[in-house]
Amino acid sequence: SFARLVPELQKRVRDMSGSRQGDSKLDDAARAGWLYYVAGNTQDEIAKKMRVSRQSAQRLVSLAVSEKLIKFRLDHPIGRSMELEEALRQRFDLNVCRVVPSDPASQNLVAGLAVAGASEIESHLKQREPQVIALGTGRVLRACVEELPKMDCPQHRLVSLVGNMHSDGSATRFNVVVKMADRVGAEHFPMPLTVLVKSAEELPLLHEQAPIANTRRLCAEADVTFVGIGQIGPDAPLLVDGFVEEEETRILMKNGAIGEIVGWAFDADGRVIDGMSNARVSSAPLIPGNPRPVIGLANGAAKTAAILAALKGRLINGLITDESSAELVLAGVKSVKNDV
Repeated sequence: SFARLVPELQKRVRDMSGSRQGDSKLDDAARAGWLYYVAGNTQDEIAKKMRVSRQSAQRLVSLAVSEKLIKFRLDHPIGRSMELEEALRQRFDLNVCRVVPSDPASQNLVAGLAVAGASEIESHLKQREPQVIALGTGRVLRACVEELPKMDCPQHRLVSLVGNMHSDGSATRFNVVVKMADRVGAEHFPMPLTVLVKSAEELPLLHEQAPIANTRRLCAEADVTFVGIGQIGPDAPLLVDGFVEEEETRILMKNGAIGEIVGWAFDADGRVIDGMSNARVSSAPLIPGNPRPVIGLANGAAKTAAILAALKGRLINGLITDESSAELVLAGVKSVKNDV
């Protein structure tokens, strides 16, 4: 009867009203953001033009930023950053090099890297031709994904280079493929393995499984690859995130390990180390001298030696970092030459 439909109709009206109110609020936030960041209005001027209080205008501008309705682009070239980009590009024959300004108060800040990385990823996503985009893991890459706008890219495939599980079956915190796929509407292929397996003997059997074999094949065919770079030491991401034990870390350091990419530990010359924890890494193999773009994203004094080693070994042929890290990498190159 009609009486039984009344509550449902009332609920739908409330839902529609709430949706309209939400859309209206975002419209207001977008307008306030445009007036502030593009038209250069003060918050008092915005309040007057939109006929709201100054506090409401401030909240709307903040909402425009938090909902990513506003995208920032720095149009003024920063001379020092450009000089460092050119120096790195020439020294290491890089396909891609982006150096963002550093924050003297926070040397490990990833916000600038995230914006630059998102811009580089977006440039590939905008291509009409189907692309296979391979992704590592880590907080910088995750921050990049959070900076990406919503997109519709069904022509592309996203593939994970590294396992997305801990040994207890729980998901890793910084795996980015699923999150990115949700954001850009692309088909995605996670790596359904632990980052390090229990024993090296397991790996051939696991790699033969059809889903894993297909994911590894896509990794090898990737048109572009984005990876984080981690250091090996007491604060190594592999150790902090629980993938290796302290004793394994000490053994790696004793045998010259200085950095890692998707779990693969390498020495100061960028050579992947034989045995030890590397014998149990399930990730797609690193390809020194890969002719296709392999872009590393990392910054911070603790990672400088690992960044330099990855560049020397041609484990990466592109780099997104900040000014202070770029200066340290180039200083490390000069130091090596002087020692020789």
